[in-house]
Amino acid sequence: MISANEYFNGTVKSLGYTTANGKSTVGVMEEGDYEFGTSSHETMTVIEGELIAQLPNNAEWKLYKAGESFEIEANARFKVKSVGQTSYLCTYK
Repeated sequence: MISANEYFNGTVKSLGYTTANGKSTVGVMEEGDYEFGTSSHETMTVIEGELIAQLPNNAEWKLYKAGESFEIEANARFKVKSVGQTSYLCTYK
């Protein structure tokens, strides 16, 4: 079953699905600043566009471009700044 998710008044939208490898979401976010929380380990891969991320326990921001990924442990919060519209893939463990 495919699930539809919408966050931040519709500026972030994703579709959730499950494969043999587990749960994933693919989505798009408008330009802006966002803070997310995790309930499980998450790997976020930028598909198109750019994200500037501040990962948990890290004061520095890092730029991630198309094809680049970062990981966040379960039960953590992280911030991202989307540079223009950005598409992403999140896989969960």
